[in-house]
Amino acid sequence: MTDVSDLNAHTGYLLRMVSNAVSQEFARGVAGEGVTVAEWVMLRALYGQEAVAPTLLARMMGMTKGAISKLSDRLQDKGLIERSGNPTDNRGHRLSLSDAGGRKVPILAKLADQNDAAFFAVLSGKEQEQLRALLHTLIDRHGLSAAPVD
Repeated sequence: MTDVSDLNAHTGYLLRMVSNAVSQEFARGVAGEGVTVAEWVMLRALYGQEAVAPTLLARMMGMTKGAISKLSDRLQDKGLIERSGNPTDNRGHRLSLSDAGGRKVPILAKLADQNDAAFFAVLSGKEQEQLRALLHTLIDRHGLSAAPVD
């Protein structure tokens, strides 16, 4: 039989295990507020922004225009974002948070903060900083920009 490395020897496997655990708990929390994690990510990307073209939002989030279109349709149906005409392009439109969306983001952000605090409480403050620093190093060195939404 060929020698095969153990799953726990793979850092990617371990990262996925941790990511799944923290993400699933957060997904349950935001579901209670009527949104998905992907919708939360889009709402957060729009928070504090002027109205933005979907193409620019797709670049900002590292997503396809099709994915942005589907998310924006769902969020508009929920009354959390609005579409407006693009003054520089009569064929296009721009997306922004509705008043309800603007009120929803701080609620969801608090859930995200609480979820992180609860999950990572097993690490000291210094360990949490080290973990974030290492993750940022990997993100920077690999040029990662796509928003993790699944």
